[in-house]
Amino acid sequence: MSETDMKLVVVGAAGRMGQTLIRIVHQTAGVRLHAAIERSNSPFLGRDAGELAGLGPIGVPVTDKPLEAFVEAEGVLDFTAPAASVEFAGLAAQARIVHIVGTTGCSADDEAKIRAAARHARVVKSGNMSLGVNLLGVLTEKAARALGPADWDIEVVEMHHKHKVDAPSGTALLIGEAAAKGRGIDLADHSVRVRDGHTGPRPQGTIGFATLRGGSVIGEHSVILAGEGELVTLSHSATDRSIFARGAVTAALWARSQKPGFYSMLDVLGLN
Repeated sequence: MSETDMKLVVVGAAGRMGQTLIRIVHQTAGVRLHAAIERSNSPFLGRDAGELAGLGPIGVPVTDKPLEAFVEAEGVLDFTAPAASVEFAGLAAQARIVHIVGTTGCSADDEAKIRAAARHARVVKSGNMSLGVNLLGVLTEKAARALGPADWDIEVVEMHHKHKVDAPSGTALLIGEAAAKGRGIDLADHSVRVRDGHTGPRPQGTIGFATLRGGSVIGEHSVILAGEGELVTLSHSATDRSIFARGAVTAALWARSQKPGFYSMLDVLGLN
């Protein structure tokens, strides 16, 4: 452990991603776990964060006091829920630290509040923190631009574990936004999220989404470009939740030296 290590806070520490983040922070050079945060009624308060994550004791107890932790830290890793992320964004802005947001399912209002916090915090927000998915988004944008709507239809297919509560996934929407950008259209006005009954023919220029849920699938995403007599499929499979945690830590280290503002993983990876 070095004096120059970036001090990070993990919020939602007892969740699956929280535990993964604790493990990745613990094993990554240049960062260290400063605090682990849970909600005020959590049964895990007072537990050692390392024991919670299967590492053994590391001397960092789980607490329910995020602001106290934030003002002494340099960054927060947040894969919680929209309402919690909005609250943490405000606290990160007060503390003027890095806020890495991997939370999905945010409303337009939630998004606006997080962006407002970026006037004082350095916020990196993405529907997916992995290098592979963000590269998939770049490739999707290029493919959508090259293969026009008159001859090519775009469908985004995703599958996640049965416990996921938002649909389509944040990653599917990230891919859809990339496709819409390639086509020069607004995704909200051109996306088809549900098909049921007698739907009629597929409207030209729309971007369709199909959502699958089941088992313990971490994340499967494909974008299908369907033309007359041919298909182009771009896909990504996540087999280990740690890819998102590694991306989040990479983003935190990158944002440490940035000015306050709202960034994406494309900025972190130099793909913008």
